[in-house]
Amino acid sequence: MYLSKYFLPILKENPSEAQIASHRLMLRSGMIKQSSAGIYSWLPLGLKVLKKIENIIIEEQIAAGHIPILMPTIQPAELWKESKRLDDYGKEMLRFEDRHGRLMLYGPTNEELVTDIFRSYITSYKDLPKTLFHIQWKFRDEVRPRFGVMRGREFFMKDGYSFDVDKRSAIHAYNRHMISYLRTYERLGLKAIPMKADTGPIGGDYSHEFLVLANTGESQVFYDKEISNLSLGEQKIDYENYSNLESIVHKFTTPYARTDETHDIDLFEKIPEARRVEGRGIEVGQIFYFGTKYSESMGAKIDLANGKRIPIEMGSHGIGVSRLVGALIEANHDEQGIIWPASVSPFDAVIINLKQNDHLCNEISIKIYNMLKANGFDVLYDDRLDSVGAKFSSMDLIGIPKQIIVGPRGVSEGLLEIKFRNNGQRINIPLSNNLIELINELKK
Repeated sequence: MYLSKYFLPILKENPSEAQIASHRLMLRSGMIKQSSAGIYSWLPLGLKVLKKIENIIIEEQIAAGHIPILMPTIQPAELWKESKRLDDYGKEMLRFEDRHGRLMLYGPTNEELVTDIFRSYITSYKDLPKTLFHIQWKFRDEVRPRFGVMRGREFFMKDGYSFDVDKRSAIHAYNRHMISYLRTYERLGLKAIPMKADTGPIGGDYSHEFLVLANTGESQVFYDKEISNLSLGEQKIDYENYSNLESIVHKFTTPYARTDETHDIDLFEKIPEARRVEGRGIEVGQIFYFGTKYSESMGAKIDLANGKRIPIEMGSHGIGVSRLVGALIEANHDEQGIIWPASVSPFDAVIINLKQNDHLCNEISIKIYNMLKANGFDVLYDDRLDSVGAKFSSMDLIGIPKQIIVGPRGVSEGLLEIKFRNNGQRINIPLSNNLIELINELKK
């Protein structure tokens, strides 16, 4: 993409309404524009990042054996009356009547709707287990929406729902979600710690939140720093193996890790003092096992082999997709701007032409652009007539991991310069006809 043809409305000044880094940098880099309090338009750069996160989440959910669907944003209130949960959200739930006087709502979550789908089609244990998920916009009418996409009213969320014949199978589904979420966060370049959590209005008696450590986080967290050393790495996961998943989950949930809502001072103080950590965290996901809370009230039952009819065991599992964009920036930025992990960067690299009116610089920049595109790279070409300083400043702001710098001096010496956004390091590579050195460097 040529930057002169792209839509990238960069702001020179920090927006006065932005209180935290992610909000400030998303507005300045032209990723989002506020429509009204807590509601944003996602502009091209922001949308690219959002979609990359969404795709990684979908890939990991499918790898765990979960099935994608798409449910609507608008739900009939009748389903929430059945579950006896219509008033649990209070004024946070946006309610309205359609032209026929039927009470409708903009869904903050989908337990009722997915339970209705399940009970409409599945009646036998032979059709279990099933886990359905979707990624859809949600709405919660926050009293004080703030911090940009971190605490907005409208948000993009992955929510999944598991249906199992008994508690052991339901806990296995819970474990699948925990591990698939850990794998997702690692692919995103984030360290997310699972912490014992309160279930809130979702219900149930077993829940974990996933929190990314950040000074701007809304939750106070207490944990054993040993958990910071745990990682799935390249470990191959067999999602059908009950005991294997149990052992991995046990490893990640044994060290103490809790938010202020579930914090136990006595347990925390049993940890050696050198390993006790207090800080703040950003919630980026939560998983729940709630058994038959919804299936009992909504009549979602299955027939067993012995003819007995029982309510289905359920769980729900969510990841804040749009919130993850903010969390990634909070965890990856400096004074100059965003530093994207390669997996979610809006572009793989940017070509910065230092002298746009130089025929040779133009020719080589375009050659590099076309060759990289032909080799499958998503490249931004800064072909603007702006000053060198303005180009470097804006490219540091938007945070693309690798900057390919084309200037008259380097071209005359047969060299290209690559600047790495994460550490500022610069290297020179030969300007060869096939650009093989450049291609290999971008693949690292």
